[in-house]
Amino acid sequence: MMKSMTKKQKNLLLRIVAAAVLMVVFSLLPLVKYPVLRFVLFLVPYFTVGHDILRKAIKGIRNKQVFDENFLMAAATVGAMALGEYTEGVAVMLFYQIGELFQSYAVGKSRKNISELMDIRPDYANLETEDGVEEADPDDVEVGSIILIKPGERVPIDGVIVEGTSSIDTAALTGESLPRDVAAGEEILSGSINLSGLLRVQTTKEFEESTASRILDLVENAGTRKAKSEQFISKFARWYTPAVCCSALALAVIGPLVNMLFFHAPASWDLWSDWIYRALTFLVISCPCAIVVSIPLTFFGGIGGAGSKGILIKGSNFMETLANVRTVVFDKTGTLTKGNFAVTKICPAVHGGQDGIADGAADRLLEYAALAESYSSHPISRSLKEAWQESLQKSGQKTAAAQSPDLFAARVGDTEEISGKGVITEVDGRRIGAGNLQLMRDLGVTITAENDHSDVEIGTIVHVCAGNEYLGHIVIADEIKPSAAEAIRDLRGSGVTRTVMLTGDAEAIASRVAKKLGIDEYHAGLLPADKVTRLEQLLDETGGNVNTGTSAKSGSAGKKASLAFVGDGINDAPVLSRADIGIAMGALGSDAAIEAADVVLMDDDPMKIARAIRLARKCIRIVNENIWFAIGVKLACLLLGALGIANMWLAIFADVGVMVLCVLNAIRALV
Repeated sequence: MMKSMTKKQKNLLLRIVAAAVLMVVFSLLPLVKYPVLRFVLFLVPYFTVGHDILRKAIKGIRNKQVFDENFLMAAATVGAMALGEYTEGVAVMLFYQIGELFQSYAVGKSRKNISELMDIRPDYANLETEDGVEEADPDDVEVGSIILIKPGERVPIDGVIVEGTSSIDTAALTGESLPRDVAAGEEILSGSINLSGLLRVQTTKEFEESTASRILDLVENAGTRKAKSEQFISKFARWYTPAVCCSALALAVIGPLVNMLFFHAPASWDLWSDWIYRALTFLVISCPCAIVVSIPLTFFGGIGGAGSKGILIKGSNFMETLANVRTVVFDKTGTLTKGNFAVTKICPAVHGGQDGIADGAADRLLEYAALAESYSSHPISRSLKEAWQESLQKSGQKTAAAQSPDLFAARVGDTEEISGKGVITEVDGRRIGAGNLQLMRDLGVTITAENDHSDVEIGTIVHVCAGNEYLGHIVIADEIKPSAAEAIRDLRGSGVTRTVMLTGDAEAIASRVAKKLGIDEYHAGLLPADKVTRLEQLLDETGGNVNTGTSAKSGSAGKKASLAFVGDGINDAPVLSRADIGIAMGALGSDAAIEAADVVLMDDDPMKIARAIRLARKCIRIVNENIWFAIGVKLACLLLGALGIANMWLAIFADVGVMVLCVLNAIRALV
């Protein structure tokens, strides 16, 4: 523990130990006959451990900022010393400083844990120059420069790999422990660690705009957006401390007067000292350290803990809104689906009621379609070529797959691309057509009713013919993410009562995806503006922030059920901004996502949505536990102190003990 302490913390610990030893020794010495000597001796441990508290209290009085915890401790302990309660006066200051040390250590430990988890800021970049490779400050590296990233080094700036293959560790960015393989042509993000091979990377952003810098800036600024609980504590402290000081003064003055006037108690020093002692005990008990310290620490720990798991929450106000989410609205493409086309079905033509699959027609159909689309860069064309190469690899023809560009050049002849219909090309000397139904009709190809699946297939249908012979069709669709269905179930287990999907896709596609994932409702065929309109309707139905003039994002949502929108953060920016809480998923490095969303998930795993909600609810639960526990204990002890039942030792527990317990509870938000 000593090794992880700062110099200031070690110094405070030595003062505490010295004061504790002196207090015990002086308490055991027979000094009753020498009250002045006893007073002077006890001043030594008192000033040893409490001189900084007294100095801060005096400084606060000079600056006209009297009422804070330093003033409470100074007033209580000076009063105790004046009443001759030397041991208790020193003990109050001693245990208060123990609490301060524990708080400082806990906060420092939390900050250290978070900084280690988020330690993604690089110190240098290996910049290629005309004179060789030089170490440069990342701030000085221009866009388009070539940098070298050696094994074990952290990627300093976002860029594209121009040479080399390696595995990279993205745990600091996404929370994902498994390394990712990268090669030339792939994007690489700053903050990740190169694990194996040497990489040459061309930078695509300046350092301050790179992913690592944006994430660090987001985390550092998260503390400026305070939750309602934190705002309440700030306002609470302004009137609470003056109120308890006035109450303590009233207790010290009115108590004896009431006893003398109504109970005919003699006006003795013992009577006054008894009530002054109660007032001083009242001051110690009323110190609000437990609440003032633990609430911000809980939110700090919650935001840091979420960040270490690849979930960036922009502020504690968003933490509160996220905890109240009961309706989650999803974009489809890129959120619930992978956002890329893939071959989902190969349907060879049926001739005379006989299925042609037995003749290898499925392989031939895919091969002709891939070759016909070989020179196109359209996403559908790429999906056909990728599916064919996968088929070749599975069948053991890895050499052919690897030589596919040469293979295309040798087998493919003249190619004509017809906009909106498809392509016509020559493959092995035969005319091959690949496209929609209109292209087939233009080529004079007849598709029988048993081969026309246009009304039942979900996705894009590519029909293929050889000459006038219809070979069949291939279905291409956006793939659903493997964890999407489980993510929806997990949301229900997290207390979400309604799930909705908004998409611009056709009704049939939206229906299929919603049914497969178990989504409660969907709305299809929506343009971006339509999504905003539909979202506002949903906000109105759920009691969200529509037309209220306020926003849950500013912390006004309270405990009202809120609505979250989950999108990819680029084309969904208007909807992300309009929702009670916007969650950008899989948008790492996207400026639009970071600007528009309130929560950024640093990979495209939908399972993290429910995790983010659970983390937020855990954080808010800890905040409420600390508030009610601290207030409950203090109210009970204040009552006992006013009645003369509680002494300074119970007051110490009500102050320092409660603070330590609340800080320990707050640290749970970090994990």
